[in-house]
Amino acid sequence: MNQDPYQIKSSLKTESGNYDFWSLEKLQNAGHDIKKLPFSIRILLENALRNYDNFSITEEHLKTILNWKPEPSDADIPYKPARVLMQDFTGVPAVVDIASLRSEAQRKGKNPEQINPLIPVDLVIDHSVQVDYFGTNYSYQRNVEVEYERNSERYQFLKWAQKSFDNFSVVPPGMGICHQVNLEYLAQGVILRDGKVFPDTLVGTDSHTPMVNGIGVVGWGVGGIEAEAALLGQPIFFIMPEVVGLKLTGKLPAGTTATDMVLTITELLRNHGVVGKFVEVFGPGLDHLTVPDRATISNMSPEFGCTVSYFPIDDRTLDYMGKTNRSKEQIQLVEDYCKANMLWRQEEELIQYSSLVELDLGTVEATVSGPKRPQDKILVRNFKPKFEELLKSVHGRDYIPMDRREVGRMLAEGGGQSANDAKDSPQDVAYKTEVKNGLKSVTVDLNYEKFKLHDGSIVIAAITSCTNTSNPAVMLGAGLVARKAIEKGLDVKPWVKTSLAPGSKVVTDYLEKAGLLDELEALKFHTVGYGCTSCIGNSGPLPPHIAKAVEENDLVVASVLSGNRNFEARVHPQVKMNYLMSPMLVVVYALAGRVDVDLYNEPLGYDPNQEPVYLKDIWPSTAEIDEISRQVLTPDDYKKNYGEIFEGNEIWQNLESGKGAIYPWDDASTYIKEAPFFKGISMDIEEPKDIRQARVLLKLGDSITTDHISPAGSFKTDTPAGKYLVGRGVQRPDFNSYGSRRGNDEVMVRGTFANVRIKNQLAIQEGGFTKYIPEDEEMSVFEASEKYQAANTPLIVLAGKEYGSGSSRDWAAKGTNLLGIKAVIAESYERIHRSNLVGMGVLPLQFVAGESADSLGLTGLESFTILGIENGLKPGQLFDAKAVDKDGKEIDFKVKSRLDSDVEIAYYKHGGILNYVLRNFLKD
Repeated sequence: MNQDPYQIKSSLKTESGNYDFWSLEKLQNAGHDIKKLPFSIRILLENALRNYDNFSITEEHLKTILNWKPEPSDADIPYKPARVLMQDFTGVPAVVDIASLRSEAQRKGKNPEQINPLIPVDLVIDHSVQVDYFGTNYSYQRNVEVEYERNSERYQFLKWAQKSFDNFSVVPPGMGICHQVNLEYLAQGVILRDGKVFPDTLVGTDSHTPMVNGIGVVGWGVGGIEAEAALLGQPIFFIMPEVVGLKLTGKLPAGTTATDMVLTITELLRNHGVVGKFVEVFGPGLDHLTVPDRATISNMSPEFGCTVSYFPIDDRTLDYMGKTNRSKEQIQLVEDYCKANMLWRQEEELIQYSSLVELDLGTVEATVSGPKRPQDKILVRNFKPKFEELLKSVHGRDYIPMDRREVGRMLAEGGGQSANDAKDSPQDVAYKTEVKNGLKSVTVDLNYEKFKLHDGSIVIAAITSCTNTSNPAVMLGAGLVARKAIEKGLDVKPWVKTSLAPGSKVVTDYLEKAGLLDELEALKFHTVGYGCTSCIGNSGPLPPHIAKAVEENDLVVASVLSGNRNFEARVHPQVKMNYLMSPMLVVVYALAGRVDVDLYNEPLGYDPNQEPVYLKDIWPSTAEIDEISRQVLTPDDYKKNYGEIFEGNEIWQNLESGKGAIYPWDDASTYIKEAPFFKGISMDIEEPKDIRQARVLLKLGDSITTDHISPAGSFKTDTPAGKYLVGRGVQRPDFNSYGSRRGNDEVMVRGTFANVRIKNQLAIQEGGFTKYIPEDEEMSVFEASEKYQAANTPLIVLAGKEYGSGSSRDWAAKGTNLLGIKAVIAESYERIHRSNLVGMGVLPLQFVAGESADSLGLTGLESFTILGIENGLKPGQLFDAKAVDKDGKEIDFKVKSRLDSDVEIAYYKHGGILNYVLRNFLKD
């Protein structure tokens, strides 16, 4: 390790001492044109040079990066991040895997304590809080209590890991969202370790890890499988990326927000095509963007489809570090190192990019995105007609606008109590349903209060997600909208479930100092927790009377949220339209109560004197937001909150956890179970075999996300997972969510491909169903898998374009493996899921260009044979495939292997990346 083939190791002289570093400037002086390399590629180059060992990182790898060209490449390169970031949903199964590796090592007679993270790992518990209580001053406390009731066993397990593993820290529940904590506290820009100074780099087990790119840190989301390999000392290998230059010019117009900007960029980059590529941002527009603005862009890299959206370090970066209480010594080290090593933002015009995209920030308008994809941009001025179009084209309804004065009168007559506060059960509520030309509306009469729910009514309004809660400008802006709305006599509509879920406690502090937290709470935007909520499906249940009205009348209701994800059934299974927007617009639309409102020409509502109130009456100016920001934002807030970040509340501190190198697995546990992948592992690997007479478990279309594949959200008693838990004595109220049970493979395999919105073309029913072809019977995917595996029938999946897009869910690959799926044949993949399939020993295959299952006439009812696997594997090779239908008709076609490197071939042969790591450990 740390050999120096180019003789560039140097000494950086700083006020605090002299440190070794690997000098890119020496390479420049030696004749290599480093100035033409994008900054992100320079960081990858430094990473490979510093970690060069001529074994896992070879001289060929160094030359590949050093000779980076704008054109596409199929060469693979290594990456050894300086640290790993995890959240609890993806972190728990990763820790289960490491604990399981220890158990198997002990069974093999090895010392289990030698299996530890080799680089620092920070796990932030942020994904488990659910919005069960809202709209009251006790919401936060009740949600925290319920969170611990549901998850204490998982939390005890994580506390054990923190005590047992080296290099492993846990941030307790209620402290913030991992990406915001990373941006505001964990990220250092430059790391000083063992006398060496080098760029801060990481991978995270959440796809929004690139948010930290906004502070000049290279990092991206990987599956838990890749992260585990990284923390166990394995390089992550990936194809040399193209780098798309995003040139920003101009300045955001008054009245627009960073959220409007990022939703505009999402559409722009999706249309350009950046899947699997790096994006690097440059241009004079950067001078007008704060680090939180930049991080808002970087956060949504997965929505763009790219790996990173990188912002080089500059004066704005140092300014933010100071405001967030990084030490003066650290800030000086960042400046000294970056300027000495060609990583300071300058001379941008010399850099070569693979392609260029340009955006004049002055053209950005108020924007929302939806109803089910982040890239589906809608200008606010076009929102109402777009809703009408979608309602008719997607849901088959004829749009009839409601009379807003009639609604205003109904609310005025209903008294002051909110429907959210009512204690009545749905049986005590009077409902009156109307259907006019296909449009549905329901009059709800609850405790002397009447209101109408229509298609298009907003039932969830959530200020949520690190995307926006890390940006004080839009959060303070939301508070000012609330203040002005209250001054005008407006209130949130009674059918709207409101929530405020800050990404860190710093947000609460500056909102309190500004006097705006009270204003938000007056509109029932009470703090419900510090963690990911609506973005990951933890919106909690709708109030019973609302849920019943929606369910029984099949209403097409909406959510508005300041998040980054709005895929089908993600926010809430009963909400069919989900729109991303700024926190300020979330408050505005909660006041309106509907998405079909022309904000520029129609009133949001009426004051107590029935005078109309318009958007312009409550929208704060940029100057107002800037002024209040200057008054309330101080480093002291960051110092106070992050000074106690690892302490946790009293419940966490009193939580019992075991000790010792081996976790005491409990067979009775329904949360934590030893992983099945390593038990009894053979020291010898079996050479891969051809796949013969396989059956299709699912035939899927385009844009199948990991949300469709991986278990997520709640589940019912009649599902395979529900039946399993009932059989173990768990009652329905104690099911919790799939995410909370990721440490139990029995639950997770039963929830794989069980999303209620997944459309398997082999099944009539929507959801997790398929046809068991030998008996021509429709059943759950899990039940069919059991039958096929009992008969030793290999399984495959047929899919369309962008298979596996979305969050970096390792269970999307683990569940695929446990269902007996040997290969997936898709038209294209998104990066993380393809890599995770390889990491679990599932073969990713791709139709050749221009072909698809449909173009080949494949119904999915055929038996499939794939030949050539056992003849020796090479990256990107073609295999012969044959499909035979029940009448004996044959369809021959080619499929391309998406084992993209020799290292991936090795992982596949071992049955997965952790099997590879464990075998190497046992041999050594």
